[in-house]
Amino acid sequence: MNVKLIGFTPNPEKLPAMAAKLTHSKTKPEELDESSTEELDAILKQVMSLGHTSVIEHASFTFAISDVSRSLTHQLVRHRIASYAQQSQRYVNLNEPNYVIPPKIAQDKNMKKAYDETMAKIWEQYNKLLDLKIPAEDSRYVLPNAACTNIIVTMNARSLLNFFELRCCQHAQWEIRALANKMLQMVKKVAPTIFKNAGPACKSRGICPEGKKDCPLYPK
Repeated sequence: MNVKLIGFTPNPEKLPAMAAKLTHSKTKPEELDESSTEELDAILKQVMSLGHTSVIEHASFTFAISDVSRSLTHQLVRHRIASYAQQSQRYVNLNEPNYVIPPKIAQDKNMKKAYDETMAKIWEQYNKLLDLKIPAEDSRYVLPNAACTNIIVTMNARSLLNFFELRCCQHAQWEIRALANKMLQMVKKVAPTIFKNAGPACKSRGICPEGKKDCPLYPK
């Protein structure tokens, strides 16, 4: 997969800090920009430590994600407080085979051979339907969950914290877990205070919602 942080709120940690200061200050909103960097940094660290994360909804981050499976994006769009723009199988001709191979299949020579042969047969039938003038919107019905897709995703920082708790977990599905970890490393570079403790719940909150005591990350 390819993942790139293509945009984010300017000063993604300053704006949430200003919003937090506003709630406990007589200062007018338009005057908050005059606050010192040191004061705003201290305010943000305090609200994050207290779990008062509503203010970080003022910061958002946009990712360009390509060569992931439709299986992944079916999981991704369940995160409802986000904006999505996905490559359409209705309007885009996908005549060239392009699909994700799960690691457990890739590591077995015989399994991979059978998998690749199945995919080749699927795309053969897909292209046959197109040749018969079947619309792409109907022909796509034979394409598998493994078919690659591209998507642009925008989430605010609070939604991302929730996303990382669920999808960075060792028990999340492998592909979306890999995506979540890549996204987390990118946002940490531009908003280190907000995402300092971001990650699975065992890291962010010291609990295991899954109750999986055999997990190496299970809180001691």
